[in-house]
Amino acid sequence: MSLHDITARIAKAESTAGRPEGSTKLIAVSKVQPNERVQDVLEQGHRCFGENRVQEAAGKWPDFMEKFSGIDLHLIGPLQTNKARQAMELFSAIHSVDRPKLAKTLARLAQEVGHCPELFIQVNTGEEEQKAGVIPSDADAFIAECRALDLPIQGLMAIPPIDEEPSLHFALLAKIAERNGLQGLSMGMSSDFEQAIALGATHVRVGSAIFGERVKPEG
Repeated sequence: MSLHDITARIAKAESTAGRPEGSTKLIAVSKVQPNERVQDVLEQGHRCFGENRVQEAAGKWPDFMEKFSGIDLHLIGPLQTNKARQAMELFSAIHSVDRPKLAKTLARLAQEVGHCPELFIQVNTGEEEQKAGVIPSDADAFIAECRALDLPIQGLMAIPPIDEEPSLHFALLAKIAERNGLQGLSMGMSSDFEQAIALGATHVRVGSAIFGERVKPEG
């Protein structure tokens, strides 16, 4: 698989769903990928990337940002409150707003620095104990709480349970977004992004299908 293959599949999925071409943003998930693979994708012209950890991104992306203009970096993994300031400086979007303490920290920092990345609230659609995110029954109240803090909530994000039909979870996320007037839907990964696009995804997160299997760090 290649970047070209993925973008072609996205365009086809958009067409099949009756959606405008280019209405889905491809986030190339570069976490734990060697720099040479990331640079290769940058040299092909792609500019939107996703990282899971603030510390890894901080060690990787400043150099790339000096070499390549227009990089759009998204945090798609969990965010600790003590890394929030660094995340706000580095990322143009954060997809993992999942608890009141983090929301209040981001709101305070936004007032201090005068700007805030685009924010997505993570919803734990499968109500899995080991997974972050607000449960669906709490989503409306948390969205309202974030809006009351003047946070720029663009949409919702979800990672369906690995052993369940993802379309059910994509449809649930879309329903929560619609009733709250949110346009952004960050959902769909390498194995199911076409299903996500059919159900309205505005952002899909694709890693291994572009870069190859992740390289685990030594040690």
